[in-house]
Amino acid sequence: MRKIVECVPNFSEGRNKETIEAISNAIRNTKGCRLLDVDPGQSTNRTVYTFVGDPESVVEGALAAARVARQKIDMRTHTGEHHRMGALDVCPFIPVAGATMEDCVEISKTFGRRAAEELGIPVYLYEASATLEYRKTLPQIREGQYEGLKQKIARKEWKPDFGPAAFIPEWGATVTGGRFFLIAYNVNLLSTSSQAHRIALNLREAGRGPGEPGRLKEVKGMGWYVKDYNLSQVTVNLTNYEVTAPHVLYEEVKREAKKLNVAPAGSEIVGVIPLKAMLMAADYYIEKENLFILDEDQKVRLVIDRLGLNSVAPFHPGEKIIEYIIAEEKNEPLASLTVRAFIDEVASRSTAPGGGSVSAAMAAMGAGLGSMAAKLTLGVRKFEALDAKMRKIIPPLHEASRALIPMIDADTDAFKDYVDALHLPEDTEEEKNEKQEKLQEGLKKAIEVPLATMTLADAAWDAMIETAGYANIASKSDIQVGAKALETGIWGAYKNVCINMAGITDEKYRTRTLTLAEEMNSRARKQCQKVLKILENRKE
Repeated sequence: MRKIVECVPNFSEGRNKETIEAISNAIRNTKGCRLLDVDPGQSTNRTVYTFVGDPESVVEGALAAARVARQKIDMRTHTGEHHRMGALDVCPFIPVAGATMEDCVEISKTFGRRAAEELGIPVYLYEASATLEYRKTLPQIREGQYEGLKQKIARKEWKPDFGPAAFIPEWGATVTGGRFFLIAYNVNLLSTSSQAHRIALNLREAGRGPGEPGRLKEVKGMGWYVKDYNLSQVTVNLTNYEVTAPHVLYEEVKREAKKLNVAPAGSEIVGVIPLKAMLMAADYYIEKENLFILDEDQKVRLVIDRLGLNSVAPFHPGEKIIEYIIAEEKNEPLASLTVRAFIDEVASRSTAPGGGSVSAAMAAMGAGLGSMAAKLTLGVRKFEALDAKMRKIIPPLHEASRALIPMIDADTDAFKDYVDALHLPEDTEEEKNEKQEKLQEGLKKAIEVPLATMTLADAAWDAMIETAGYANIASKSDIQVGAKALETGIWGAYKNVCINMAGITDEKYRTRTLTLAEEMNSRARKQCQKVLKILENRKE
């Protein structure tokens, strides 16, 4: 997996459109970087940029943006409601995919060193990159803000990690480091700024100070009034959304607001949010309200509504959820074909797609038919007493049908490594050994794919049996076809496991894998018969 790192530089300029756009273009024009979001604030006089790229590219993108800021931002004239100490105030690097926190620590150090050398600015390291415990967090380093920096930076204990230990009036200082994914989140209130701040003090981890901590961990925040929206906000940074998620903060703000007789008015995500945080919120509201929602798209819609994420600006999932923004187009040429085109492709004079791909498609359709029958029972007045049962039956069938679709293409691709290994040279003993090793690895991959198809399909049997016993009997033939398709899909995948096993020399692997495959194939025969028998014996 290629490494993807997120960079979220915060610049102390939120009003000058020319400067904001110049910084945007510097990032946008850096090869390997993708600018995801630009969020300027008039009241804060601050713009938060979000972009992603590989480790080398994000360093170049951040440096390009910093060069523009060095020319266009002058901290001597800066005012705004947000705490700050520099033109490029903070520049965190966050692991997104394939990258580790260790990677981001090294990236931040490379950026800090190069920025200090090229621009002549002081740079501090924070969070995972911090070198000293007493200056690990952003509030610790930023205490005193820009106005207090001249005296602070002259003290030995506040010598920067990179760059001059001197006050640069037009710049201030910059903080950089590797950190966990931070969600910048604001909850809107129709209240005064003092009421919003009162709520923030009750909730943020630091609370009102020593001896008066707040209720929520990994939350930094304050309350303020936003003239642009004519409302107040509890504005927070959720430094670990797995500890305190946005929906938890939102519900706690609502609870506090009720005590003060003020009205919540939705919320906003500043920048982007991980999909996991959205799905955590969806699970919370689904359980709380006893809802039944399976599709990811509908879960996201639910969260947008419950958190009021459209309240001050449109929340477009494709532009705000980071996995959707950076998602690459799925490489599923077979699964993406029409039914007619897929059948024509199977019938063509070609070895692929073959029995493995067809087996995966059949198993997917089998589980899909079971899912369909259960869904046609759920919510029907006549079968209302079965709703709770259907809610348990549907998810495994729905998930199995979805999970089996990628196996259609995976099976066709499974032999690629084996075929490539066939063309390796074998002139020397070393080359012969390497070729045999690669051939064995290729065969095992060709076995693991149909074995995965069997495993995914096998997980649907219990729900299929329950469907046969309780779903609307009008769907009897659909369930019968579904059971036979599921059984045949498993049988076909089993045959692919067996035929590829012939060349395997690892006896332990052969015995272990064949035993597992035979168990699933045998279970498929028995479970299919069980489904058919239940349906034949049902009267209604």
